[in-house]
Amino acid sequence: MKKTNHTPSLATRLAQALRFVDEETGAVIPPIQTTTTYMRDGDYEIRKPYWYRRDGNQTTAHAEKIIAELEGAEDSLLFASGMSAAMGVIEHLPAGAHVVVPRVMYHGVLHQFQTYAARGRLSVDYYEAGNLEEMASAVQNGKTALVWAETPNNPDWTVTDIKAAAGIAHAAGAKLVTDCTGTPPCATRALDFGADISFHSATKYLNGHSDITAGVLSVRETGTYWDEIANIRMLNGTVLHSFDAWLLIRGMRTLFLRVEKQTQNALAIAAHFENHPLVEKVLFPGLLSDPGHDVQMRQTGGQFGGMMSIITKGNEQTAIDVARNCQIFYPATSLGGVESLIEHRKTTSGEGFPVHPNLLRLSVGIEDPDDLIYDLEQALERANA
Repeated sequence: MKKTNHTPSLATRLAQALRFVDEETGAVIPPIQTTTTYMRDGDYEIRKPYWYRRDGNQTTAHAEKIIAELEGAEDSLLFASGMSAAMGVIEHLPAGAHVVVPRVMYHGVLHQFQTYAARGRLSVDYYEAGNLEEMASAVQNGKTALVWAETPNNPDWTVTDIKAAAGIAHAAGAKLVTDCTGTPPCATRALDFGADISFHSATKYLNGHSDITAGVLSVRETGTYWDEIANIRMLNGTVLHSFDAWLLIRGMRTLFLRVEKQTQNALAIAAHFENHPLVEKVLFPGLLSDPGHDVQMRQTGGQFGGMMSIITKGNEQTAIDVARNCQIFYPATSLGGVESLIEHRKTTSGEGFPVHPNLLRLSVGIEDPDDLIYDLEQALERANA
């Protein structure tokens, strides 16, 4: 076989944590750097880039480097949670800035936009997720600073065309921030479609093991605003802890494998229950019948992930009973882990959140799909007995 130049795939690079090798020991696993402070050099100068853990450390920086390569980003910043990452974006906006956000999105981030608007800090207009015409109508040329797009949209998994949304935002002089937490960058690289900042709750798919909280922002092009966000993180003390960064690195090594399996399982479950007599509707972009299927196929290459929702027949109590009756799905919040979760979303989001009372959100894990289908079948039967 002739020698040729070969560039390893992103999946290979990720499995090896970017071909990490410790220069001193030869270890192939990144170490955990736990120090909070760094000694100055002989001239009493700060040893750049690290001086105090609130501004970062070697372990967190390596995790950021992995994510930046995964996203195709110029830079990434890790935070202590998804919410603290979102707040980094919100807090850097100037007073009186106009933002455009979906009416239905992750309730924690939506709450913060609404809180800042109520205090007079921001002005907010809304659009229906996936509705580009409504987004364009809400954007104000020369005034809108930020458009936030969550795709697929939690918890009904409506798909937004990222490339089209970027065109709308940029035409008005605004930046587009995408939350593609439900389809991590092994599936959707939002920056490639024109997003300016990609947000992820790294607690979810990126880590994949339900044992840390983390958030990350990745940027297509750095600039003054990016420096401001980094400074907000430093001053607020919301940098990701080194041990959590190490766990995140370990989790990301299997990201491609996990998402592939979760996609396969979700497709099997969605197909089984799409026409089920006890199910009103299955919400999953992987289904050919889903209105967002074609766009999501283009944005994910068919790696739809494991997030889906089912709307049960009966009343709200029926849906709650289905969740309670599951024996393999855990009735718990969060998503993206190797274990399957089921959640009655209205109970979690509250009465003021516009979600169908019979909607059950599923985070499909890597278990045997036959076991998961059986579990939902028996739970539905018992709830309707």
